[in-house]
Amino acid sequence: MKNRGYSYPNRISPAEAGFAVAAFYAGRYPHSTEAEWRRRIEAGQVLLNGLPASPDEILTRGDVLLYHRLSWEEPEAPTDFATLIEDDDILVLSKPSGLPVLPAGSSSRTRCSIWSANDSARHVRRCIGSDAALPEPSSSPATAGLRARWPSYVRAAHPQGLPGAGLGTRMPDAFTVDAPIGPVPYRLPATVNAYRPDGRPSLSHVRVLRRLPDENASILEVTIPTGRPHQIRIHLSYAGCPLVGDTLYRTGGIPRADGLDDEWATTPGATGYVLHSWKIRFPHPARSEEIEVVSPPPTALEPGA
Repeated sequence: MKNRGYSYPNRISPAEAGFAVAAFYAGRYPHSTEAEWRRRIEAGQVLLNGLPASPDEILTRGDVLLYHRLSWEEPEAPTDFATLIEDDDILVLSKPSGLPVLPAGSSSRTRCSIWSANDSARHVRRCIGSDAALPEPSSSPATAGLRARWPSYVRAAHPQGLPGAGLGTRMPDAFTVDAPIGPVPYRLPATVNAYRPDGRPSLSHVRVLRRLPDENASILEVTIPTGRPHQIRIHLSYAGCPLVGDTLYRTGGIPRADGLDDEWATTPGATGYVLHSWKIRFPHPARSEEIEVVSPPPTALEPGA
């Protein structure tokens, strides 16, 4: 199914001033050549301060560029999910793998946020294109302050031994990773989140549930008090025990630079790793009690022997 395309904005920084429009795009987004960017600009797909841009127009500080990517065929996404808990104030769903909740990678039309306060049901309907009967969310102002903690199950490789993470060559029964996370340069997209010394503070608590010596891997429970993009993938790679099947992040929590310039490779869940949000705990927005919701893990991540 084709989407409606997507628009990507850029505001020109002092360092980018003085470049021609086509040269800016070729340097900032090298997944396409300057000739390809010229064709898009000449076709009217790029606006400069709200007006059609010229490939050779010189940019100045503060200019706003808007590139409209033409519609493309998006992969099919699952539309079935279970309702784990619902009342007048909250709706917790079990989202299947492959259902996008943010515009990323090859998905644009499925832009929804299941956790968006007060609009959950409407967002879910829009996300899956369904008129299914879902409860109308309340307008309780308490939902604006909703905060959650959730442990997840993952299958991770045995540590390769990264001195900075302190794991040595054997994964301990429990450990904590506090490497900061922030955007770093990439190719497509232009940045991805990864370990960055001056990034946002990030914390992951890791516990081994089951060791799989024949697979050189373990089943882990990871609890994240902070919720940074790709945090579990980044932190386990930083520690030297990346998720099995994750081809994007390498030891040290940084993206690989050996040809992974496909936007699909940076999409959550796209590269074959297994990660499951097992349990979520949060204060009920309207009642003085803690709510705990459990979603049983798939067979590949069962913690038992």
